[in-house]
Amino acid sequence: MKENILIKADNIDGLTYLGDKLKLKGAIDLVYIDPPFATNCDFTITENRASTISNSKKGEVAYTDRILGSEFIRFIRKRLELIKILLSDKGSIYLHTDYKIGHYMKVMMDEVFGIENFRNDITRVKCNPKNFKRTGYGNIKDMILFYSKGPRPIWHEPLEKYSDADLARLFPKTDKSGRRYTTVPIHAPGETNNPKKFKGLTPPSGRHWRTDVETLEQWDREGLIEWSPSGNPRKIVYASERAGKRVQDIWYQFKDPQYPVYPTEKNMDLIDRIVKTSSNRDSTVLDCFCGSGTTLKAAALNGRNWIGIDQSDFAVEATLKKLASAGIAPTDFKMIEL
Repeated sequence: MKENILIKADNIDGLTYLGDKLKLKGAIDLVYIDPPFATNCDFTITENRASTISNSKKGEVAYTDRILGSEFIRFIRKRLELIKILLSDKGSIYLHTDYKIGHYMKVMMDEVFGIENFRNDITRVKCNPKNFKRTGYGNIKDMILFYSKGPRPIWHEPLEKYSDADLARLFPKTDKSGRRYTTVPIHAPGETNNPKKFKGLTPPSGRHWRTDVETLEQWDREGLIEWSPSGNPRKIVYASERAGKRVQDIWYQFKDPQYPVYPTEKNMDLIDRIVKTSSNRDSTVLDCFCGSGTTLKAAALNGRNWIGIDQSDFAVEATLKKLASAGIAPTDFKMIEL
């Protein structure tokens, strides 16, 4: 039986412990991490708020982000090399970073995981536009680098609901009952020799039928072929038959919490999407910079096993509170301090 685990330790020690002591090499299906961004700042917690960009000199330091430049890249790389060992062959990693350091991280991750396993550079809109003056454009986004360990990672296609504007644009026609639909060609690029005829027609030059002629005839009998005045057949696709639209690589709806309980706390729905997309219900999800425990909570609520690592007393306290808010008691997981 898999266990849920919270480890209080430097994550090098924690990751090594997972591989060497708990024998979890190749056992982790998903890693999400939101490490420091080489900001040269201390992030603090006061009685009233947790700092994000700014911080209070009166607060207590939750964590320090003072490792910079090439030293920072080496710091992250050492941890990623251990993470790769823990990842299963169907595993993925999402690394949350920003526009200042992210491009260096991309090159380093190409080396660790292989450029062929790079999946996406996801742009996450993190806040509303800022109006303060600077020599440069306002920054409202950060990035998430998505890599897999191998060529066939776990993938559950995420879909977004169509807006009213989407429906009007993508399904501009309506039938007699008011159902929205569009039409698509019943042929595709690529010519075949001696194609069968459908209603006396052959595919246009350089193209072939998308499916066999028997299926085309069945569609026609069911009223799913629309014939133009000139006799051109197209397949009818109803909006009600589509669960939603494909998610693209710019994510607008996951802005930072307005009142975070921990510095740089991320949006719960953001992590929820990642967990649902890149893990199964029997998967183990790891966050070795677990902060306030958002990843662990998302994993638990989606029926995944989880492992969190952080060395900060504030992080462990915030994680325990967040897990408790999801109905997860200390008896539901193992607490380890290294």
